[in-house]
Amino acid sequence: MAKTAVDETSNSGAFIRSPSTFRNFISRDQGAAFPPESGRYHLYISYACPWACRCLSFLKIKGLDKAISFSSVKPKWERTKEGDEHMGWVFPVSGVEEPGAAIDPLHGSKSIRELYELASANYSGKFTVPVFWDKKLQTIVSNESAEIIRMLNTEFNDVAENKDLDLYPDQLRTQIDEVNEWIYDRINNGVYRCGFATKQEPYDKAVETLYEALDKCEDILGKHRYLCGSSLTEADIRLFVTLIRFDEVYAVHFKCNKKLLREYPNLFNYTKEIFQIPGMSSTVNMDHIKKHYYGSHPSINPYGIIPHGPNINFSSPHDRERFS
Repeated sequence: MAKTAVDETSNSGAFIRSPSTFRNFISRDQGAAFPPESGRYHLYISYACPWACRCLSFLKIKGLDKAISFSSVKPKWERTKEGDEHMGWVFPVSGVEEPGAAIDPLHGSKSIRELYELASANYSGKFTVPVFWDKKLQTIVSNESAEIIRMLNTEFNDVAENKDLDLYPDQLRTQIDEVNEWIYDRINNGVYRCGFATKQEPYDKAVETLYEALDKCEDILGKHRYLCGSSLTEADIRLFVTLIRFDEVYAVHFKCNKKLLREYPNLFNYTKEIFQIPGMSSTVNMDHIKKHYYGSHPSINPYGIIPHGPNINFSSPHDRERFS
């Protein structure tokens, strides 16, 4: 039976995310199975999905738009296969059905599920985005966002417009890895642990852990411009995709309402600064984000009603220049 993230709740009522399965790596090494050729790869994303959007963020700020094509699915989950109850990511049937979403440009597939089944006839995992697709070998290179962003950061520098931008520099790698670990566990995945919990105790624990981590970020960002010092790094992009969704979705839909992002002066201004980095605003489609979360989880929001607010202006001035 095909599964989604909503199904990954244990008997204790806690949400436990399963790992990604396609873990190949694009490399400039001689003889690599997946070399970084311009025009060879396509990135399938959903603007609603934070994991996919951190890949799109790297593609945009590294200046890889001309070397790697990308397209987005529709925001709201739909039936992926006739005669199957599975709900997941699907493509529009026309270019005007859903602004921002596009027909599958490579295969004319109905759903992301079809891409997985094309790449592996015996695949039995989740049908997730992002999907980094190899047009030449007609297969999935990777569906693990943490590894895709590393590929985009270094392996395509020969064709990147911003090849000198390094979001995972050697001298900061140990620090970035340490920050990534607790950001992922307590914040990126932490909001899902709150939202998908089916019992009070695991929800209470998840909320406590989430806000301890947000408070920690607020403290760090009161002393430094970015999470790992004075330079933008991978860790900041990974945190940003959760923060940009926080007040609009997670505070309501996932019951993360103990404190809003707007009540954290450093985090809020930090989020605005990253949003205003050239290329980043194009990765945020709040219409898709809200349609997905409020419309794809009937166990949480059975009527699919989308709240009107708060419609935050992330283009407004911030105060992060004080660290210059």
